[in-house]
Amino acid sequence: MSHARTVWEEGREPGRQIVALGFACALTAVVVDMSLGGEVSLFFDLCFVALCCALALLVRPGDFFTVGVLPPLLMTAVFLLLGLVSPDAIAHRDDGVIQALVSGLATHAAALVVGYALCLVLLALRTRQLIS
Repeated sequence: MSHARTVWEEGREPGRQIVALGFACALTAVVVDMSLGGEVSLFFDLCFVALCCALALLVRPGDFFTVGVLPPLLMTAVFLLLGLVSPDAIAHRDDGVIQALVSGLATHAAALVVGYALCLVLLALRTRQLIS
C-alpha cells in the first residue's frame, strides 16, 4: 500500500532546470523591484529568501548538492550582471563593477544568509525524511 507523498518527497526537478529557474526568478524579482523603486530593495530580499526555499523543495534528491551551493552563486551572478548594466541599482552610480558587486552583496547579506540557511535546513529535512 502506498502512502501519500509529503512535501519533503515531492521535489522531482533536475538540478539543471532548478538552476535555470532560480536565475529566471531572481532576475524577474530584480526587474520588478527596479520598476517599482529604481533600485534593489527589501522586495528582492524577500523574493530571494522565498526562492531559496522553493528551489530546495522542488529539486530531486540526486541533485541536492546543486541546490546546496546555488544561493550564493545565484546572488553573486545577479549582482555581477547588475554591476555591469546598472550599478546604481546596488551601489553608487560611479562605482565600478567589482565595487558594485561587493556593495550589493554587503547590503543584501542578511537575505543571502537567511535564504542559504533555510535552503540547507530544508535539504537536510528532506534528506532525513527520505532516509527514514
